[in-house]
Amino acid sequence: MVAPQQTTQRQRTETQVIAFLAAMGALMAFGIDASLPAFDEIRPAFGMASNDTRVTLIITTYFIGMSFGQIFYGPLADRFGRAPILRFGLMLYMVGALFAMVATDFTFLLGSRLIWGFGAAAASVLRTTITRDLYHGDQMARIISITMAFFLLGPIVAPLIGEGLINFGSWRWPFGASAVLAIGMLFWSYRFGETLNPANQRPLKLGPTVEAIKKVTTTRVTVVYTLAMTLSFGAFFVYLASAQPIFDVIYGRVDWFPLLFAASGVIEMGAFFVVPRFIVRYGTHRVALISLTITLAISLVLLFFTWPAQGTPNFWIWFVGVMLANIFIAMLIPVGMAQALEPMEELAGTASGIIGLVT
Repeated sequence: MVAPQQTTQRQRTETQVIAFLAAMGALMAFGIDASLPAFDEIRPAFGMASNDTRVTLIITTYFIGMSFGQIFYGPLADRFGRAPILRFGLMLYMVGALFAMVATDFTFLLGSRLIWGFGAAAASVLRTTITRDLYHGDQMARIISITMAFFLLGPIVAPLIGEGLINFGSWRWPFGASAVLAIGMLFWSYRFGETLNPANQRPLKLGPTVEAIKKVTTTRVTVVYTLAMTLSFGAFFVYLASAQPIFDVIYGRVDWFPLLFAASGVIEMGAFFVVPRFIVRYGTHRVALISLTITLAISLVLLFFTWPAQGTPNFWIWFVGVMLANIFIAMLIPVGMAQALEPMEELAGTASGIIGLVT
């Protein structure tokens, strides 16, 4: 087992690094998934019909904030270090969650979710940036695989926690719980410390920033793997944002949603633990190619069943097909991210921010 490169006087074991990065991923996921069971209570709270799909904007605005926030956090993390930027993002995450908890207007709720997502963007960028600071090559891909497995604990655990909080209190409780978790992560960040090598610290000036962006966007391996992840993430996030309304409005099986959503997350999470074995045997590039090919084949099979059914195939055909596609997307992401960041050691923050924005 390869020990992480120590970039400060603070010593960290691999287990401590994985735990910290996994907690960052879990916090991001909780902001998404804990709110899903609240849809049925949020609709009447804001005067919506029971089948109103506008409620999914709660997820969409979170993703918008998280996507566009990353391009700002990346260069800032290369200039000021990982720790202060992460702490700023965590405080923003907490503020957005608290605003969402007390919202009395749907537009205000969406604005709060945008702020919340912008705060979550710091964890999204710095999770991979810190990994690149401490590891490289196949070891980096292995660490990313493990930490992303914990990100997928979100679809498994968060809806169940959210459901319990709603049953005990109201739809506002999962939002309050998110703020509490952000506070805990904030304290942990002080114990974990800084990982940016002082030799890789970059000035926050227009010229060097433009040069950094140019290098990221013209390095072939980075561009190719970023494009592959963009297409894959797009398919996954469409499913994530629309899963609850599809279960409820299209198939009328809303009671099955928490259980089946969690079950699919368990299976997809398992894929991340399998990836390191495939990397050793086949190499990262081959694993990525196999994953993309099988995902495309599954998508074509789903299209074959969906087209004659006028967009509504048999429930089990749809669910199993999407779950299988997500498994192979899960196999692609860690190897794709590791390969994209491999040539970017001195630009890890900027590269992570650009990749996060695009994907």
